[in-house]
Amino acid sequence: MAVRGIRGAITADSNTVESIHEVTRELILEMIERNTLDTAEIASAMFTTTPDLNASFPAYAARMIGWIGVPLICTTEIPVPNALARVVRVLLHYNTDLPQAAMHHVYLRGAVALRQDLVERFGAAPSE
Repeated sequence: MAVRGIRGAITADSNTVESIHEVTRELILEMIERNTLDTAEIASAMFTTTPDLNASFPAYAARMIGWIGVPLICTTEIPVPNALARVVRVLLHYNTDLPQAAMHHVYLRGAVALRQDLVERFGAAPSE
């Protein structure tokens, strides 16, 4: 069994606790669905936010949906000039026998602009 990485990103409407938790939950649930993940096999998750999102930790949303035993960490990204605003990113580390090429990366809302190549490869979310 190998540990595979699955990337995802989403934009938040505002720098509020509610918005950060809402979009983070939306993103991780979509990542679980698209990859048919067994949450017991999630090895860890790393969350990042752009510097303009500091009202709460995105990892808290993961705890609220039951990721109690999953090691989580949050960090703030470097302030790159002209970067997309209000972005939550996640890198899931997943234990699986599937090859890396089978992992479906997820970009939602305004974050679609970050990796149009992956959106084209893996498809947009049904609500988009």
